[in-house]
Amino acid sequence: MRTKPAPINTESAREPDGRSFSVAGELLTAPRAEAGLHLVATPIGNLGDITLRALQTLAAVDLIACEDTRITRRLMERYGIAAELMLYHEHNAAAVRPKILEHLAQGGSVALVSDAGTPLISDPGFKLVREAAAAGYKVTALPGPSSVLTALSVSALPTDRFFFEGFLPAKRAARRSRLSGLARIDATLVLFESGNRVQETLADLAEILGAREAAICRELTKLYEEVVRAPLAELAARAGGIETRGEFVLVIGPPQTDAQMTAAALDDLLRDELERHSVKDAVAHAVELSGRPRREIYARALELVRETTARGDHVRE
Repeated sequence: MRTKPAPINTESAREPDGRSFSVAGELLTAPRAEAGLHLVATPIGNLGDITLRALQTLAAVDLIACEDTRITRRLMERYGIAAELMLYHEHNAAAVRPKILEHLAQGGSVALVSDAGTPLISDPGFKLVREAAAAGYKVTALPGPSSVLTALSVSALPTDRFFFEGFLPAKRAARRSRLSGLARIDATLVLFESGNRVQETLADLAEILGAREAAICRELTKLYEEVVRAPLAELAARAGGIETRGEFVLVIGPPQTDAQMTAAALDDLLRDELERHSVKDAVAHAVELSGRPRREIYARALELVRETTARGDHVRE
């Protein structure tokens, strides 16, 4: 007979046989979960966007590791789950991870959830999954909501190839440098951004990425969901009037083959390339990405090299 794992510092202890959940007023039972780590996707806004398998698993595991007990508890209360919760977030992960692994070592079952969406996407779950898998514990993924795929599907932009960047750097210089790198990727880009930075980020996107179609997705699946689709330049021009409250996902279409990069964006790209490559290679990359003539780019690269040399900085030959 399986023994119950030793108690851990958790919240809302439940009775051993209290494994049930409620859907549309109907009480359903959940058989004890299989030992191991269960990665459970949770709603990104609308609490109705959860699978029956996810509910059954959340009701059946020994404990749920979550980023914020207040957020996870709202979901549990909605579906009548008496969950045993443990905080697991980026600030306590190093200390809590061994406790979760010990629970798994005793034959226990643990569900890992993020505040919203699929675990391990912009949350601290990666190291836990890696260590659990390395130790030989079973790791199971329960697919479900994802703000990345939701935004991509509603953006009306190409979905055959996409690149998820997550959050860009908060500081402008680092952000612009990173965007110069992203400009090289021939795919639809998906970014997260906070409301207090979305306006300046849109301005940088328009300047550095040039003429591309894009979509601003705000508060996806929630009451005030909003999706605005337009060229980047238009979105940047309208940025001052957009609502900044809520959570944002920005989707930017792939480069347009007939588009030319702006002069300022070209300078940023060249500076970034010249720091890492020779003039010849930097110019070749810039020609490929910018859509501008090689002669023009080579001349501008030499000007930037002269400016850098005048400051006494090193330039690759």
